[in-house]
Amino acid sequence: MGRNIAIGDIHGGLKALIQLLEKIEVTPSDKLIFLGDYVDGWSDSANVVSYLIDLAKQNTCIFLRGNHDDLTHRWLETGEFNEKWLQHGGQSSIDAYRDFSSEEIEAHLRFYNQMLNYYIDEENRLFVHAGFTNQHGPEQEYHQTGFYWDRTLWEMALSMDGSISPNDTNYPKRFQIFDEIFIGHTPVTRINETTPIKRASVWNLDTGAAFKGKLSAMEVNTKEIWQSEPVYKFYPSEKGRN
Repeated sequence: MGRNIAIGDIHGGLKALIQLLEKIEVTPSDKLIFLGDYVDGWSDSANVVSYLIDLAKQNTCIFLRGNHDDLTHRWLETGEFNEKWLQHGGQSSIDAYRDFSSEEIEAHLRFYNQMLNYYIDEENRLFVHAGFTNQHGPEQEYHQTGFYWDRTLWEMALSMDGSISPNDTNYPKRFQIFDEIFIGHTPVTRINETTPIKRASVWNLDTGAAFKGKLSAMEVNTKEIWQSEPVYKFYPSEKGRN
């Protein structure tokens, strides 16, 4: 029986990803659910995408769209970029693609175009990069960008009064739809945590790989956690997003 493994934000840290998958001892029967943000951070941004394209040939992989993936995709496809993107890791992606051939970039564009905004598994668990805002669920969302930009879902989870029952009329409706929600997007290192944490029904697997943190993965059934070494140690001459 294969495992269902969710993997947090990578941000160009291919060396950490390889170490993490070795620790997990991934087999072809495992399903890998990547929560987005493959690029923008460390110098292997484009190489991460190449690696994931190859990985999907031997494993069942779900690739969710992160906000940084969307920004890099827009730049690759149309040349669109802005200064804020450059300041928050975009320059590393631009640099990473300098030596890529047009054929390689076309393959990457297919990868970006095929990413999912969210994924719901057979156990009624939602996997999404950032969140959603519609109280009736992601299928009812009006604006797609919320799936990879929203921070209100995680902020609400952090501020929840733990004494409120899920059956209470005041319990947030967004937390009543799914048995569990798995996200990335907002590093838990911002609240001085170093491993994936759960608040309300939301698991956050972004452990700050773009900065000084580690890359993390979780088997969603057993809640077993694996982590790489701090990603910055693999790239000692780089700043990442620090």
